[in-house]
Amino acid sequence: MKNKLIILVLSVLAFTSCKKILTADPENLKTIEQMYSDPGYAQGFLVNAYRTIPGYYDNSDYATDDAVTNQKTNNLLQMATGSWTAANNPLSVWNGSYAGIQYLNLFLANVDKVNWATDTVAAKLFNMRMRGEAYGLRALYMYFLLRAHAGYAEDGKLMGVPIITDLKTVGSDVNVPRASFDECMKQLYKDLDSAEANLPLEYNDLTTASQIPNQFKTVTQNVAVYNRVMGQYSRQLFNGLIAKAFRARAALLAASPAYQNTANLTTWANAADYASAVIDYKGGVNSLSSTGVTYYANNSEIDNLSGGSNPSEIIWRENVATNEGSQEAANFPPTLFGNGNMNPTQNLVDAFPMANGYPITNSSSNYNPANPYAGRDPRFAKYIVYNGSTEGVGNVVIYTGSQSGTDNGINVKETSTRTGYYMRKRLRMDVNRNPASTTGKNHITPRIRYTEIYLAYAEAANEAWGPTGTGTHTYSAYDVIKKIRSRAGITGGDLYLEECKADQNKMRELIRNERRLELCFESFRFWDLRRWKAPLTEKAKGMDVNGTVFTPLDVENRAFLDFMYYGPIPSSEVLKFSNLTQNKGWK
Repeated sequence: MKNKLIILVLSVLAFTSCKKILTADPENLKTIEQMYSDPGYAQGFLVNAYRTIPGYYDNSDYATDDAVTNQKTNNLLQMATGSWTAANNPLSVWNGSYAGIQYLNLFLANVDKVNWATDTVAAKLFNMRMRGEAYGLRALYMYFLLRAHAGYAEDGKLMGVPIITDLKTVGSDVNVPRASFDECMKQLYKDLDSAEANLPLEYNDLTTASQIPNQFKTVTQNVAVYNRVMGQYSRQLFNGLIAKAFRARAALLAASPAYQNTANLTTWANAADYASAVIDYKGGVNSLSSTGVTYYANNSEIDNLSGGSNPSEIIWRENVATNEGSQEAANFPPTLFGNGNMNPTQNLVDAFPMANGYPITNSSSNYNPANPYAGRDPRFAKYIVYNGSTEGVGNVVIYTGSQSGTDNGINVKETSTRTGYYMRKRLRMDVNRNPASTTGKNHITPRIRYTEIYLAYAEAANEAWGPTGTGTHTYSAYDVIKKIRSRAGITGGDLYLEECKADQNKMRELIRNERRLELCFESFRFWDLRRWKAPLTEKAKGMDVNGTVFTPLDVENRAFLDFMYYGPIPSSEVLKFSNLTQNKGWK
């Protein structure tokens, strides 16, 4: 009996509890067997999996001590202030991830039967590449599922999520229990192993047969055939380097305090080793991109991207968005015709050190509370709009005080800041949102940045071997952080870093703070606080600046409880499937 595509759709809907009703046109009711002679149709299942990858900018910063939003009905604001439940979880990735996995499993079950090309050598290479992509994407979804839904069950066991590696149809048993966290990590590593075995590190056109990677040399020595499948036209598809980066990401999560458990075998040394594989490929510590601090606004670099190439800071990205200005529309201040949605907190502002590298609380910092924005770490002005900053195509001065007399002032209107700050990061200053002369620009949204992996190595290496220990590598946590802070513009020999390198605890706090600064507004803070088991209820604060008067503000309370270090399994799934247990504390 032929398997109809409608069976796949129904099984995806059943397993993910998707409420959307799909009515397919008759011509779209293709059989699975049609995959075998129609490679474009077969590849469509991979395309569907790419389409449901969780977004990089999920704005979860709204629910942390780094930012609030002026959208009073925003679901993340509601979550952070007391309405987070297993039935109301705006950061759930359950449905999308299992839908993606279902498409991948269908693809993997049939990939060997597809006639990918009339040239048998090219067909074998296509089979390898797309098989590798599918395994890599399945590991990617496992990572996001673990980050959002792993945790301790009521019986005290550290649990992951159900492992689904076979195709589920309407006749399958989908009442699948959660696997242990360690079992999930082993499956993730296994899938990444399979991805790396079938993929080149990057998709580049080669000029000689000697450049063909070893795993493909027994398949072909023909450069033209290799380039057809593994060359530049495949860029931005999942590759071997992305697999290495996700291995580092997943290991850092697993090694973190929230998941340290005798049943979890991933160590800090593992995480450091996996991150170093990416750093070594990049060329070592000194190869950190010099322009990575402003990856979002390196205008000429972004505008001149071609052939699917990446800027030096980017490992993987979404497609270039051309003539675009949605980020600016959402986040420019109101006088620049924006909605001012992301409001950085005073908490984050205070986390930026002075330009000499000392925290503002340190007596050696030379911080002046009467002139608090002077002499700060240069990243501060690159990432945050403060009172007196200039922004936009006309370098307009932005005044944020409640008495400023402009719509940019605190709480003047719904699109005004609530904290006295606006976000600059992620935005291009040459975008014009004026309705009389609106102009968009090219934008790139990362999926993985090199800086993230360098920071992952620093964190893991410090925990495994101390600030200056190197394990089997040639660089330490200290070396990486020194490079990152030097790139940022820290001056005077960075004497504070020199203090920290003698103390693992101080280095830990410095590394965590560097991660907070370098990755701010990139949707890491919410997850980092949880994996570190750091305090979740720090009140979000602001600053009302009117002339020379600085008035601190309490802006928003955080109502997280201790069990919320781990996200819930969707209550609809727990109610529906008797074998699916909930994380402790969630109802």
